Amino acid sequence: MKGSQITIKCLEKQGVDVVFAYPGGQAIELHQALQDSTMRVILPRHEQGGAFAANGYARATGKVGVAMATSGPGATNLLTGIADAYMDSVPTVFITGQVPLANIGKNAFQETDIIGMTRPIVKHSYLVLDARDLPRIIKEAFYLAGSGRPGPVVVDIPKNVQQQFVADLDFDAPMAIQAYDPEPEASEDEITALRALIAASSKPCVYIGGGIVAAGAAEELIKFAESYNMPVTSTMMALGAFPLHHPLSLHWPGMHGTVYANNAINECDLLLAFGARFDDRVIGNPSSFAAGARIVHVDIDRSEINKNKPVTLGINANIKGVLEELNADPIYKEYSEWFNEIARWKQEHPLTYEVKTDRIQPQFVVETLSEITGGEAVIVPGVGQHQMWATQFYGYRHPRQLLSSGGLGSMGFGLPAAMGAKVARPEATVINIDGDGSFQMNIQELGTLYVEDIDVKMIILNNQHLGMVAQWEDRFYNSRRGNTILGSPKDKAYYPDFVTIARGYGVPGRTVTRREEVADAIKEMLSTPGPFLLDVHTGYDEHVLPMIPPGKTYKDIITSPWRQDKPCEQCKLPHRFCALGDGDCPECK
Repeated sequence: MKGSQITIKCLEKQGVDVVFAYPGGQAIELHQALQDSTMRVILPRHEQGGAFAANGYARATGKVGVAMATSGPGATNLLTGIADAYMDSVPTVFITGQVPLANIGKNAFQETDIIGMTRPIVKHSYLVLDARDLPRIIKEAFYLAGSGRPGPVVVDIPKNVQQQFVADLDFDAPMAIQAYDPEPEASEDEITALRALIAASSKPCVYIGGGIVAAGAAEELIKFAESYNMPVTSTMMALGAFPLHHPLSLHWPGMHGTVYANNAINECDLLLAFGARFDDRVIGNPSSFAAGARIVHVDIDRSEINKNKPVTLGINANIKGVLEELNADPIYKEYSEWFNEIARWKQEHPLTYEVKTDRIQPQFVVETLSEITGGEAVIVPGVGQHQMWATQFYGYRHPRQLLSSGGLGSMGFGLPAAMGAKVARPEATVINIDGDGSFQMNIQELGTLYVEDIDVKMIILNNQHLGMVAQWEDRFYNSRRGNTILGSPKDKAYYPDFVTIARGYGVPGRTVTRREEVADAIKEMLSTPGPFLLDVHTGYDEHVLPMIPPGKTYKDIITSPWRQDKPCEQCKLPHRFCALGDGDCPECK
């Protein structure tokens, strides 16, 4: 067998059923071998689309997603998708063609050092020097990608290795991984110490991250919260692992989280961080975050403990095993005063928005979608304001239901990731909620949807702006636009006709400009077989609220809508000068 055939055979032995692959000069051999494979091969319209599709496939299932590209520009086009998988701990394997070994280091045509380029953003990488090593390397790549804290692995295969003939190959070659412990366990002393901290607490709060989803520990978490009677805040990566409609749910904390989640996570006396990494968008300034609390951090990655926030008790372990230990003998308390305080915060600061019936508001679109789908769809947003609204106003009930680019915040993620998610879960309703800016970054994947008959529903919240950056400009830069308007200075009525573009790719769609059309349009989208696009025109002046300004604390959270014409009561300057509300801008002082 050739090295290329060995590679494909190894993928089949790993249980791979779909590969997102784009051909090129140094990957022809691999694609020829794929023609004899039982795996489904999906041709994206851009390598980045393939990387994000593999990402979406993995996020939707927990299985290892696979993308393939040629050397040089094909490999470098994977970089953003690889970094995205690394930041969000997504199990993925990226296979790249490479120039022949004799040409490496000689600036050969389409040669790039993809191993060197990806070293900071992968869990591990391999440059294959001999086709006889492929069974071991592919086995190790999948094992490393999917075990412990998941992440991306790159396998770079020179063309001469792909063409190398090998006889009498051992496809069951053993792995040769050393000093790797993917399943650390908590000690009895650590569990005892954790239980003692719980017993001494009067205001506990649970803070969960994507590790709960990766560990498959959602059921154990719900049992823990109910049997210990503790409120739960979920990061964006964990939404759905603890149902948002659950009475113990506080939704999510952080820059655009709820007031009551931010209050609880900062004012508790015991913070239980389960599979979360204390991301800066959640905790802000580490020195002021949960300043009066004892903190327990359980994480499968030892390097995360005490990295961003010093903790009272750090436990390097799989969170599922820790929860099973704790659930064996729960410590139940009423916490009446604590829950009364949380109830007051919820009543005083509910997650809501100012309703404007004369226009389509993006929050209203997401709310309506949640109602019509019963909160059961898989939602895959792009990145920006629409991502936050998709997070705030959809009623997630299950893990792996919100698939979002968290750590890297990659615009262009939504459409191809939704494509991968739908391929992985054909029975699910998969909806890409996107912004017009983010959608255009990988709009070409509409062609993949049509050709491959991938039934992704798409909603573009079209405000003709790079909305999140424009919001920061409104709040902190006197509304001075720094290249954040996607419209045309020559034609104020200009909008890209996304529906016509979609039809050019063979995908039907509908433009929505009136609020009363929204529900009917969503129903049409959901009832139409195959992919469908809704281009929903919204106002550009909506802001994502609440909002904690960068560098500030939860006490500085902004909840009031932005007004261009509202002057500061002290300095009489327009309110847009004032970052933190009336009377707190530099001019006032």
